[in-house]
Amino acid sequence: MIETPGQTIGPFFGFALPFAGDSQLVSPGQPSAVQFSGLVLDGDGVAVPDALIEIWQPDPDGRVVARTGSLRRDGFTFTGWGRAATDNSGRYSFSTLRPGGEAPFIAVTLFARGLLHRLFTRAYLPGYPPDRLLSALPEDRRRTLIARDEGSTLIFDIKLQGADETVFLGFDSSSD
Repeated sequence: MIETPGQTIGPFFGFALPFAGDSQLVSPGQPSAVQFSGLVLDGDGVAVPDALIEIWQPDPDGRVVARTGSLRRDGFTFTGWGRAATDNSGRYSFSTLRPGGEAPFIAVTLFARGLLHRLFTRAYLPGYPPDRLLSALPEDRRRTLIARDEGSTLIFDIKLQGADETVFLGFDSSSD
């Protein structure tokens, strides 16, 4: 197998990837809607203004959603998937539901210039016992994966390098 980069140098995210309602997994006016938002920061703590974030998550009952139609938002069907670009201040935001389960989390993928491959991480809701992955991390690293709960907003900042770098997940490609 010949290795190739996961994306071409760009970024081209603003041209081809956004679509209507991409960051609204549910309507922001829905009573149970929460904002899932944060900043993407480089190793110096400077905002990354042209990153793209994708999220996958279970519904509030902890079930993985298996419905089609994520690219055609209808305003009420929760598909568990969304996409948001960062703005000029490095901020992203989604309108979604709180995920359920024993250790509820939102799976997060980051695309940005300078990255040959996307990065994977998780944003856990605070106040739940850790799962196997979270338990395997030292306490000081574990906190980089726990969102802050501010009522109707879950804050999850992503730091790409340096002190307090977000823990990113690796996947073994030898099983391909």
